[in-house]
Amino acid sequence: MTPLSSATGPDLQADLNRAGFYPKMVADIIDEALDGRETGAHLVHLETHFDQHEVHRHITVLVLAEDVLLVTHVDDQQLDEKGKEVMAQVSTELVQLSKVTTVATSYVYHQPQNYRTGDMVKELTLGIAWAGAQRIDLAPAGCADPACDADHGYTGTSQQEDLVLRVSAEADGVKAVTAARSFAKSMRRASAPRGTEARTAPAPAAEVRGRVSSRFGRNTHQG
Repeated sequence: MTPLSSATGPDLQADLNRAGFYPKMVADIIDEALDGRETGAHLVHLETHFDQHEVHRHITVLVLAEDVLLVTHVDDQQLDEKGKEVMAQVSTELVQLSKVTTVATSYVYHQPQNYRTGDMVKELTLGIAWAGAQRIDLAPAGCADPACDADHGYTGTSQQEDLVLRVSAEADGVKAVTAARSFAKSMRRASAPRGTEARTAPAPAAEVRGRVSSRFGRNTHQG
């Protein structure tokens, strides 16, 4: 296998090889999208979903490179029952770090009453927002009266997020959670540097509404 160029580095290549999801193709796409930029932190997240008798896999690769965040996503799909004909769809998005508005992390600990410094996180969810996309979670509203059958409408939450990745120690392994946590720290440092460094002003609302960007097909990055 031809290794990635020095612009992307051997650690990313090793993680792509370890994931085993068309590593050469993904590496070439990343090289093309970065266009010679020097890379920093990265995160490779592979997920598998079962749909009745079919198995669907997809991989998301996040790469910090100088002043940008590269988001690469690959889905594959079997075109016949025997799996001899396979199609891969690749999407990339190059995001200016100055446009990133939110880096959110959610942690899950088991038995928090016994927590000690350094205890392992069981699940970690990383959310990154840059273009104003909103996720709205709704559920029927209720009241305290168990006998009430009135329609109370809906209640829910709205969160700004363009990308959401969920990693769990049970499904993905402890190393995957550690890697995601490390990347989240790097992402926070890169997108919200300390001190008085100037940041590019946010894009006007009209520009944001008019921007065309892929949300990577069916995948919602929530595992």
